[in-house]
Amino acid sequence: MRHIRSLPLLAALTLMTVQAPLSTLAHAAAPRAVEYKLDNGMMVVVIPDHRAPVVQHMVWYRVGASDEVRGKSGIAHFLEHLMFKGTEKLGPGQFSKIIARNGGQDNAFTGNDSTTYFQSVAKDRLPLVMDMEADRMANLKLDVKQVETERSVILEERRSRVENDPGSQLDEQMRAAMYQNHPYHTPIIGWFHEMQKLTREDAFVFYRRYYAPNNAILVVAGDVEPEDVLKLAKSTYGKLPANPATLRAERPTEPPAVVGRRIQMQDARAGQPTLVRHYLAPCYAKAAPREAEALDLLLKVLAGGSTSRMYKALVVDQKVATSLDGGYSGEALDSGRIALFGVAADGVKLSDLETAMDKVIGDVVAKGVTAKELELARNQYIASYVYESDGIGALARRYGWGLVNGQSINDIEDWPNRLKSVTAEDVKMVAEKYLNSKASVTGWLEPPADPAKKS
Repeated sequence: MRHIRSLPLLAALTLMTVQAPLSTLAHAAAPRAVEYKLDNGMMVVVIPDHRAPVVQHMVWYRVGASDEVRGKSGIAHFLEHLMFKGTEKLGPGQFSKIIARNGGQDNAFTGNDSTTYFQSVAKDRLPLVMDMEADRMANLKLDVKQVETERSVILEERRSRVENDPGSQLDEQMRAAMYQNHPYHTPIIGWFHEMQKLTREDAFVFYRRYYAPNNAILVVAGDVEPEDVLKLAKSTYGKLPANPATLRAERPTEPPAVVGRRIQMQDARAGQPTLVRHYLAPCYAKAAPREAEALDLLLKVLAGGSTSRMYKALVVDQKVATSLDGGYSGEALDSGRIALFGVAADGVKLSDLETAMDKVIGDVVAKGVTAKELELARNQYIASYVYESDGIGALARRYGWGLVNGQSINDIEDWPNRLKSVTAEDVKMVAEKYLNSKASVTGWLEPPADPAKKS
């Protein structure tokens, strides 16, 4: 199935005409989720939305690429593919075919900290979906030839998405340099040489350890009543036994940052020279109060779109870049990341672009942000949150991502209020603390001086 890297919890939607007061916008995103827990430990979350007779059904497993045994990188994503190969009740590929015949859509994605399977169907097809998903949670069946075929599929996926994309290669190398000790340094899709050796038994070992109801979160959003979903969950997932051995191993932590790191790549496919900067930052689940929210707002002001400081300085005024973007990603379980991205204008050296970028960064660290910048960023984010709430798929993802990565329902639903409480002083504090060159990785990607030479 389609491999999707971690997605932001909140879309950075730039809305220049937002006029509604924050209190009105926040009211539109009032608490709406209902939470249950089955006897076998499975968490059930229901978000009623009765505007259309459809539902989004998602199962989030608390296991991802960062839970793999060393030397078996890619097994979480490989198993995601193999989960569509059938059970005793359903033959290979039948799961998706049945969903399609019933007018629905399904897919899955693997992240560092979770693996997720989801279906969009008419409300009266929900019992069917829950029955099939519960079946493959406990009764996966794998043929050796199917495993070999699917291994070739994921190897080709890596070739097309990483080996054939210098930007993806740079990102992979930067992550490996940023995380020296934590497993976030290993790519979600896996290292090619280790993926080649993954076996049927590797997949089953991972499956038996982590795929159990007590290690899963069921999220259902759409035209449903919470009590009805709970009844269905009890009759399907509730019949499965818990696995007391399903425990996530404690992960190693990062040592204190000592020095910034640099990655320089040359590739004839690179196009315009590109500069990327990553900084280590806390995630939402582990940040101090208001820190993660302040980082969201800081990055919106600093590099979030055409109204940001960095865009206006580097693209509009100085014309040293043709594009500029950035953001804060805090949805992971153990660590967050600040990312900045710029494409050099014709004739501009990456060293000059980096100098100009560092000057803007230094200014926001030294002086903070203005009240006007802060209010605009806050309105844009809360408006994005509210408009995102119109889609049941986005709603289900919002709750799933938050819950699987250590937040509570209250944390997720109270986000607009916490964002409103962030002050300019909070933003300046996180700028000083986390725009720290010692905790950064800078990447350069450019074509070689001689186009005939390839790195």
